[in-house]
Amino acid sequence: MRRERASQQLPSYRVTAMNPEEPRVAVVILNWNGLDDTVECLESLKAMTYANYRVIVIDNGSVADEAGSLRERFGSYVHVIENDRNYGFAEGCNIGIRHARETSSPDYVLLLNNDTSVDPGFLSELVSVAESDRTIGIVGAKVFFHHDPRRIQSAGARANMWTGQVSLIGWGEIDTGQFGETRDVQWVGGCAMLIRASAIEDIGLFDADFFAYFEETDLCARCWRAGYRVLCAPTAQLWHKRKIAVDRMDEFRVYYVTRNRFLFMRRNASRLQLSFFLLQSLLRNSLATPLTLLIRQRQPRLLPTYCKATSDGVRIALTGTGGGENRSLSDRARASAPPGEGRNGGDDATQ
Repeated sequence: MRRERASQQLPSYRVTAMNPEEPRVAVVILNWNGLDDTVECLESLKAMTYANYRVIVIDNGSVADEAGSLRERFGSYVHVIENDRNYGFAEGCNIGIRHARETSSPDYVLLLNNDTSVDPGFLSELVSVAESDRTIGIVGAKVFFHHDPRRIQSAGARANMWTGQVSLIGWGEIDTGQFGETRDVQWVGGCAMLIRASAIEDIGLFDADFFAYFEETDLCARCWRAGYRVLCAPTAQLWHKRKIAVDRMDEFRVYYVTRNRFLFMRRNASRLQLSFFLLQSLLRNSLATPLTLLIRQRQPRLLPTYCKATSDGVRIALTGTGGGENRSLSDRARASAPPGEGRNGGDDATQ
């Protein structure tokens, strides 16, 4: 269930006299116990050179009244939707996309993580690339680490359709112009993706069965199959608060990354690719990953979660049924996550 204050006026598109023909962009941001990050993100948006956009923030069941704080601070600049609980990154974003399409008929929807800060020309560059070719369905940006501003987090991404492994292009490299050309990529991270509204009619929204992780990889795969292109525009730049090294995993990430890899392959791989994936997964998941958890990461407590995720994933791959939220796991994650540590999407499935 979502709640909206009837008294809050919907923000109109910010059209300037100099740019009356700019395409309309609805910016959708998901917030979950991350008020400080969301405030910083919104402040960076206000400095953008692009004018014709409106902002929708979905509060995905935060513990405190963060929706109220955002309304008080930003007023009519944002429209805030309050969810009664955490619906996950996939469905949380879907709620915002549906609202944007129902209330304002945007030409594009920009999905943006709340723990990002954007360059002033960020949106102008994304729209410019998207407008260059009607077959472009999704455009991503060049993403840098927030704590190391010239170190690349991603310049697009790859997916191996035989092993189910995904990787970020340019991960950890210092930017020397090596990814300076706009180019087609298999997928772009969910921390920043501009989606053509007309393409949504053909490819649909995020698959809520993913809940969190791999949902953007799946969306991009569907985009390609529908005849649209997915591009990375390196002139569009932003900074994402993600550490370059994740030394310790948690139950939430281990479960959803492991299970959703099977779900992604079931949805997108050929029968031959899926068969090969299942065979090598059984070998890797029964030996290599458990040893990593036990020896390198020294987290034996995660083995039951990992085994449960693998079991659920195999069942999904074989039957095509399952997915969605693991409620008991999510409840534990909500209880243990400190403020500002809610998982709001992005491209963490690479870890």
